[in-house]
Amino acid sequence: MNERDRLQLDGHVRVDGGEAFAHCMGRLRGNFPAIEWTHGSGDGDRQVAVIRLREDPGLAEGAFRISTDRSEGRAPVVSVEGGPFSGVVYGVNELIKRGKTGGGQLTVDTNILETSPGLTYRTFWTWDHSTNWELSQVGHQEIGVFNPYGKPPSGFLADYKRLVDFCSLNRIAAVVIYGFLRDSHGGIATAQALCRYANERGVRIIPGIAIGAYGGVYWEGDHRYNLATWLKANPQFACSMEKGVGFQLEDLAFPLSFPRSDYTVSACPSAPETMAWMAEAVSWLAETFEIGGINIESGDYGVCGCARCITRRKDREAAARRAADTGESWSHVDMADNFPRLFDAAKTKRDDLWLYCELQWDNLLDPAAHEATAALPQGAIYQHTANKSYWGKLKRELRADYVARLPTQANVLRCQFACQWNGDERTERYALNAKTFAEMAQKSHEVGMEGLTVWGEPSPYQPSVEISYLAFARFSYEPDLTWERFVEEDVAPLLGGRAAAEQFIELAEELDGNQSLAPERLAAMRHTALSAAQTGETDSARRWLALQDQIARREFMGC
Repeated sequence: MNERDRLQLDGHVRVDGGEAFAHCMGRLRGNFPAIEWTHGSGDGDRQVAVIRLREDPGLAEGAFRISTDRSEGRAPVVSVEGGPFSGVVYGVNELIKRGKTGGGQLTVDTNILETSPGLTYRTFWTWDHSTNWELSQVGHQEIGVFNPYGKPPSGFLADYKRLVDFCSLNRIAAVVIYGFLRDSHGGIATAQALCRYANERGVRIIPGIAIGAYGGVYWEGDHRYNLATWLKANPQFACSMEKGVGFQLEDLAFPLSFPRSDYTVSACPSAPETMAWMAEAVSWLAETFEIGGINIESGDYGVCGCARCITRRKDREAAARRAADTGESWSHVDMADNFPRLFDAAKTKRDDLWLYCELQWDNLLDPAAHEATAALPQGAIYQHTANKSYWGKLKRELRADYVARLPTQANVLRCQFACQWNGDERTERYALNAKTFAEMAQKSHEVGMEGLTVWGEPSPYQPSVEISYLAFARFSYEPDLTWERFVEEDVAPLLGGRAAAEQFIELAEELDGNQSLAPERLAAMRHTALSAAQTGETDSARRWLALQDQIARREFMGC
């Protein structure tokens, strides 16, 4: 690029739109402190360079355009136009990333840059209790769904602010949170503060709920929309479970535990009172919080088998599908009958919400699973979850014409592995899952799925996690990206160059792929990682030391 293709901003720069995009203004100030930044709209002093920040409703959400004007007789103007909600934030982040110089100037490419996401719905899935992004606090957990919150009350915001910052910088559009509302981490006020923080950064906060299960809208606490609280006052609406609470995942090497507690209670989805209460709660959620959406399930740890539910379902869904130990622990008919009411309750309050409808796992290719859901409303986001072995089947068999014919539109995939819920006694949540996320994003785009959801609970302090998240971010936004380009552009700078990145990936994949390794092999791997740390810069050395620590722990445990 020659000098004619670049312009430099220094001295005094006015930001037109800086008040509307306060976070972007703060990012510019923080990254270029030598520049005198001021707010101001209109033409103003034509001898002062201008950055214009504008939302363009004609662009897709998350899309942006950066252009420049070097008209004679005035200082340069840089325009950042973005699609609704997040586009301007992404555009300013890109401007900063490309524009840093050693002298504190902001260098801007004069060629127009325009880009938009390949997958619209790019989402992290989390539980509050096992989301560990603030590492210097007590109470970390790594698995479970019916867990108490063990961190200090401030821990919720501490974890999720770090997570939101990462999403904003890497174009991850949304975060699903189960346990969004608990008295133990601040209740309503804390949840509202998180929404405000995330919205400024272009990240949608999406509370997770279930129909008559999973604690209701207010997961834990003495609140009218907490399920246990409501059922204690209205025990006649409790469900009669077909079998014991819980489920087992075929791809997980050990049995899951579902201890009985207030967390595991459910309400009958056939009782009109249950659904009136749920609809009222969803309306309250949508109007009380500046959320970006709601993730709605039917509940996946058991199904009500009372006479009223059996009569309502009739022959639309065979109870035999839920008979085996590893059979379905949910009802598609329950979702089909009740999701539309909750969809309407939310949309009546806010028409801009992303409303995920969870269609549960390992049935995307099963025609019978779609019969009951054929009448679900257009405009929701229909989420099809895959465990590890089923993902292999989807890679082989899922085709674009099949996705186009699905009665539900739009459709997204959710990865229910590459986390703590699949694999052997070791957890996959700290594994190098980058290739899995890249393949899922590319397959989704190839067949016409419109999004991908992956688990986002562990901190990217662990380099394997960091690289995996970056792969999810890059390939879901840019599915045509090649693995080679990703390694060169994203991984190599983290680890000391291309050769170092390839060596790191090789070692990490060997460590993940073998439940036990010979002592001499572990020693050799540790020596390689330690040597790389000693020759690297501070940040790359930290990442190599983290890998070295993983290897050393395996040595210490004799595996």
